[in-house]
Amino acid sequence: MELRNRDYHVERPLMNQQQLEELGHRTSATRTYQWRTWFQCSRARARALLFQYLPVLSWLPRYPLRDWLLGDLLAGLSVAIMQLPQGLAYALLAGLPPVFGLYSSFYPVFVYFLFGTSRHISVGTFAVMSVMVGSVTESLAPDENFLQGVNATVDEVTRDHVRVQLASTLSVLVGLFQVGLGLVRFGFVVTYLSEPLVRGYTTAASVQVFVSQLKYVFGLQLSSRSGPLSLIYTVLEVCSLLPRSVVGTVVTALVSGVVLVLLKLLSDKLHRYLPMPIPGELLTLIGATGISYGVGLKSRFGVDVVGDIPAGLVPPVAPSPELFASLVGYAFTIAVVGFAIAISLGKIFALRHGYRVDSNQELVALGLSNFIGGIFQCFPVSCSMSRSLVQEGSGGNTQVAGAVSSLFILIIIVKLGELFRDLPKAVLAAAIIVNLKGMLKQFTDIPSLWKSNQMDLLIWLVTFVATILLNLDIGLAIAIVFSLLLVVFRTQLPRYSVLGQVPDTDIYQDVAEYSEAREVPGVKVFRSSATMYFANAELYSDALKKRCGVDVDRLISKKKKWLRKQEQKLKRMQKTLQKQTASSEGTSVSVQVNTNITDVESNNVDDSMARQASTGNELEDTTVSGQEDAKAANGSTLKALGLPQPHFHSLVLDLGALSFVDTVCIKSLKNIFRDFREIEVEVYMAACHAPVVSQLEAGHFFDASITKQHLFASVHDAVLFALQHPRSSPASPVSTTKL
Repeated sequence: MELRNRDYHVERPLMNQQQLEELGHRTSATRTYQWRTWFQCSRARARALLFQYLPVLSWLPRYPLRDWLLGDLLAGLSVAIMQLPQGLAYALLAGLPPVFGLYSSFYPVFVYFLFGTSRHISVGTFAVMSVMVGSVTESLAPDENFLQGVNATVDEVTRDHVRVQLASTLSVLVGLFQVGLGLVRFGFVVTYLSEPLVRGYTTAASVQVFVSQLKYVFGLQLSSRSGPLSLIYTVLEVCSLLPRSVVGTVVTALVSGVVLVLLKLLSDKLHRYLPMPIPGELLTLIGATGISYGVGLKSRFGVDVVGDIPAGLVPPVAPSPELFASLVGYAFTIAVVGFAIAISLGKIFALRHGYRVDSNQELVALGLSNFIGGIFQCFPVSCSMSRSLVQEGSGGNTQVAGAVSSLFILIIIVKLGELFRDLPKAVLAAAIIVNLKGMLKQFTDIPSLWKSNQMDLLIWLVTFVATILLNLDIGLAIAIVFSLLLVVFRTQLPRYSVLGQVPDTDIYQDVAEYSEAREVPGVKVFRSSATMYFANAELYSDALKKRCGVDVDRLISKKKKWLRKQEQKLKRMQKTLQKQTASSEGTSVSVQVNTNITDVESNNVDDSMARQASTGNELEDTTVSGQEDAKAANGSTLKALGLPQPHFHSLVLDLGALSFVDTVCIKSLKNIFRDFREIEVEVYMAACHAPVVSQLEAGHFFDASITKQHLFASVHDAVLFALQHPRSSPASPVSTTKL
């Protein structure tokens, strides 16, 4: 029968932790060792592992051709049309010939089709990854290393060969890192990259991309720079060389940018009526290539063009192991950033369409894409936000769209790539800058985060500034370290509250926030909003003593000082007694000797002995009295000592926020029990979770003086017990109370 709210009523006995365990029959949780299943072999397990690491086998046989094929074909074609100009352009970002951007748009995409679990992200070249690769290739193989001849011209063929070798080896290393992390189930590493951190980082990377394209927009020859402040130096150099700009290149870039913007605006206006977005980049590239070929932009106006694009695929090349040592640090950074971007977008689309993305398998899939791509001279890739949105918006349902786009790119590589040899590089730079609009719009995060969460804004700003000033790799490391330190700092300064009872309920809330909450007379309830561990245990104790309104340390100090004085007084009395006793014994011996020698009258001797006995009895009485005084002092109360008494007799620690305890936390709790008992306040704990209780047991927290009867199921139970037993031991019988 359904109970109405007014009929819901519970009566139960007041419970401490010991009684709760007896009533609930608490047992130790059985530990499961997952590694034992790794060595089990069966047909079902082999099938499960195959489907886990090769997901295409699980969903492709059930692919609904009639419902999804047309949408995936249109989405694949739309993505390929975007992939072509972006591949050519992002290869320039990586410091490589444009054709290698086409390779990186084919091999990794097809590999991800086989191993990926996201149905909507578009894997391939990405601006942030490309500029990170470019910073590596330009720092390890700068133009200055390939100067030749009297005119000090750059040997571009040799330079490009070395840079391609660097980029492909870097891709292999990135893939190895990602596959290794995925196999050891290390996908949770992305949780350390919060959304503000990722958005601040990608915004800074977009600024890096923008600055890197200025030399193509103005037709300038700039020095290769890398490391801290390289972006600032590049901007200063561009400003100083602006008078040498090639007018034809600047006009080409401006016209291409305006055309691209207009085509994107038109596409946004007509997207409801079009089956696929207007391919603005492709139309611009085709038109610019035709104009460049017909007008002769390179020969007549000095506009730099892409040049020869070899047709066909290149054979696989083994990576260079001698480069591993110099690339391993860059590879790990690129691996983490690439995975963070891919999994972030993958989870967004998965949540939107109601399926699950396996972060560990995504690491494996992305790693294999980079590893195999590196063997075929590709540079590291991730997924693009703009292409992913196009793939979803144009009807894409699965990674069949990715396979279609990769096959279209293959056709271009084999047959059509050489047609773009007259394409001006300024057009590619304009396409890159226009496509940065989405990431540059992330600057609007600053006012929104200022209103919603200033700590997240601080992470965003530190990430952005560090990445701009110190380059992409060092900036990311500083951002992660700062983010983790900020978490530690926030747990060190939690909110401490004194709780009061909400009238006619068993609910206790902060008296500073709830005006109707009232402190229970004689009982102080204290709560922290964060767990207590080594970093904030001392702060917890200090805040507790401060919020209680009693100077605990001063009271204990005064009490110990008074007891020390009594002890010193007793020692002085004992020394006096010993001296007088020794003196009396010496007098007695002297009298006896003199008596034997001089034959003194017996009555004089008796008087002497009587006085001696009287003196000894007085000293003995004084000693006994001093010892009794000392015992009384040790057991005396604050009131008897003339010290101020706390206005409460019991302290309840609400430990519901504790998620774990360490050795420092246990020691701090024991010190709290000891200090407050010194000032005649009994301490109780409440609302501990079962794992915390187990950790307290393992840490030998409970002993003869602190038992589980000091730990209660709820704050209300602890308060009721404290009211019923204001001066008694928790071992007293517990009465039944209605709640």
